[in-house]
Amino acid sequence: ASSTCAASIDPVHLRCEYLENPVGIDATHPRLSWRIESNDRGQQQSAYRVFVASSADKLANDEADLWDSGRVESDQTLFVKYAGKRLTSRQQCFWKVSCWSGEGDPPVSSDPASWSMALLDPSDWSAEYISYRDQTPIHTDVNELYLPAARQYRKDFKAPKQVMRATVYATALGIYELHLNGQRVGDALFAPGWTDYRQRAYYNTYDVTEMIRAGDNAIGAWVADGWYSGYVGFGLLTGMGTEKTGRATYGKTPSLLTQLEIEYADGSRQVVGTDTTWKVTGDGPIQEADLLMGEAYDARKEMLGWSTAGFDDSAWQRAILAKDNGNPTATFFQRRNPEKPGQGVRNVGTETSFGFQRPRLEAFPGVPVRVTEEISAKKMTPREAGTFLFDLGQNFAGTIRLKVRGPAGQRIQIRYGEMLHPDGRLMTENLRKARATDFYTCKGDADGENYEPRFTFHGFQFVEVANFPGEPTVDAVTGLVLHSDTPMTSTFACSDPMVNQLFKNVIWTQRANFLDLPTDCPQRDERMGWT
Repeated sequence: ASSTCAASIDPVHLRCEYLENPVGIDATHPRLSWRIESNDRGQQQSAYRVFVASSADKLANDEADLWDSGRVESDQTLFVKYAGKRLTSRQQCFWKVSCWSGEGDPPVSSDPASWSMALLDPSDWSAEYISYRDQTPIHTDVNELYLPAARQYRKDFKAPKQVMRATVYATALGIYELHLNGQRVGDALFAPGWTDYRQRAYYNTYDVTEMIRAGDNAIGAWVADGWYSGYVGFGLLTGMGTEKTGRATYGKTPSLLTQLEIEYADGSRQVVGTDTTWKVTGDGPIQEADLLMGEAYDARKEMLGWSTAGFDDSAWQRAILAKDNGNPTATFFQRRNPEKPGQGVRNVGTETSFGFQRPRLEAFPGVPVRVTEEISAKKMTPREAGTFLFDLGQNFAGTIRLKVRGPAGQRIQIRYGEMLHPDGRLMTENLRKARATDFYTCKGDADGENYEPRFTFHGFQFVEVANFPGEPTVDAVTGLVLHSDTPMTSTFACSDPMVNQLFKNVIWTQRANFLDLPTDCPQRDERMGWT
């Protein structure tokens, strides 16, 4: 804090809408919170004053041109509602709070914090949802999995002047990973999360000012089925969902919506939005990508520099507007309770449209899914020839990093399980219809290769690697723990190791079941947010 005194309180941990320095929120009266700390017992806040300014410099000079709450006699530190000037799309806001602890004490000011507004009006969007030309029929075979490739999209553009600020707003019907000039934008996984896409879609906002180059640039994105059109829940097990297959719950074909806005020093603006000038391919390395079933990655198909300027995309197709993929219909089966006593519960089908429907766009309100921890394998056990079992010593939700050196074309199979049979075999029966299997095809790099699945996750402690070239060391497999990056707020320890272990179990269970939505299990064909 900027000033302190002997028996003072310090306002710390400033949050806006529960988040620290959020980028791109759409709450027009955001709630501001802070925490009070003191070295002395029994201290409390007697009054506060909130300053909100349109620039960091103005805030530093106590020039609160957006809102000055004035001194408020209150011990409130949570959810103080912004009550200043009307906030507009793209607005940047800088804020701090001053707090008083007693009558004669001077106020103590917090360090500055910030937030920015997202796109508040549908008319702010000029970009359109784009997709690839999808002429396949809706999948109806319950005996065979349908696992389409993840698509790559790209577009070259120029930034001819001095850039002051660059912001990209992005979403997908499906899940996406954004790239700019060969670098990944952000570190969120499974963005933009799971919604009822027929009602709403979340979008993410990224500050990419430092990533834009003078002159030639390129933007790109991976897009996979995710929850939108991939396998979801236990539909395949129970004969529910679209054509009883459990996939394409909301729509048939994923699509991408991205709007990059560049503000130049001379006051001009440039928008690079998704439209039919973008290119798309399904011939990249991710040939299968499904949350329940797993991912198949062929490293021989990697396209170096695909998201950099000047990449040769002449073999790629033109993207189309998502709405131009037509309006396929199929029968959607739902569980119905019996209408009359004595009838059994049954699945009832309804003819439903699975073409593109534009949902209402809302700024993503949560915290992203990230890799929060890496777990080293504790033990590696050879099984039959070429097959090895790794024990990570902890049941968790996530993926792995595989380190391998092998000839081009060697296809490695990776299976996941929570337990072993008494004879040491991997137990997968409890996964039911979730295949939960990844495949990696080597490109033949003499220096070795690393693989981390992008568009799937598993619940597991044990990893079985088959058709592995040579004999791996125990560090060939590393566990990557994935969950919504919610901070730990509690600890527990006592003299009883059993009770301590119980607390650890609670933590790991909660981690494994907070993957964008609270779910019931991360391993089998369910993973549903039942509430």
